[in-house]
Amino acid sequence: MIPSVLVILAEGFEEVEAITPIDLLRRSGAKVTVASLDTLAVKGAHGIVVHADTTLASCKKKPFDCVVLPGGGQGSKNLAASFEVLEKVIETAQSGVVAAICAAPAVVLGKTGLLDGKRVTGYPGTEDNCPGLVLENESFIVDGSLVTGQGPGAAMPFSLALIGVLFDQQTQEAITEQLKYKG
Repeated sequence: MIPSVLVILAEGFEEVEAITPIDLLRRSGAKVTVASLDTLAVKGAHGIVVHADTTLASCKKKPFDCVVLPGGGQGSKNLAASFEVLEKVIETAQSGVVAAICAAPAVVLGKTGLLDGKRVTGYPGTEDNCPGLVLENESFIVDGSLVTGQGPGAAMPFSLALIGVLFDQQTQEAITEQLKYKG
C-alpha cells in the first residue's frame, strides 16, 4: 500500500523543514498532498513562497496515513491557532503517523495531548509552550507512531526516519543511498 501523507503549511513555516520531507517522501513513492490553511501560495519564514496542492479545508473528509507539520516560529503558531489543523492531527493519530519538527512538536502537538508519555525532540526553548514537556537533545526521535525532529539541520535525518516508519528500512536505505547522505 502506498502511504498517503498530508504536509500542512502555514504562513511563516521553516522552508527546509517542509521541502525536505515533501521531496524525500515523494522520492520514496508516498502520495504527498501539500495543503495550506487558506491561499495556495504560502510564504515561508525566509520569504520563499511555496504553492500548495490544495487547502486544508479541501482535505477535511479525506483520511491520511501521516500528517507532517513543519516548524518555524510563526508557522507553528499559525498551525496551532487552527482548529482544523488540530482536528486533522488528532484524527490522523488514531491510526496513522504524526510527524513534527522544530517548534511544531511543542507549539502544535503540545495542544493535542499526543506528546503525553512520549519521547520528544524539538527546537530548544519551545518546550516553554507546553508545561511539563521535556525535549531530548536528539536530531530526531521515533516513538511509536510519533516522529519528531529538532530543527532545520535535522530535516534530512527526520525525513529519512519518517520513510523508515511509513515504508521499511530497505526503502529508507535506498533513498539514503540515492541521496548519498552520510548523516
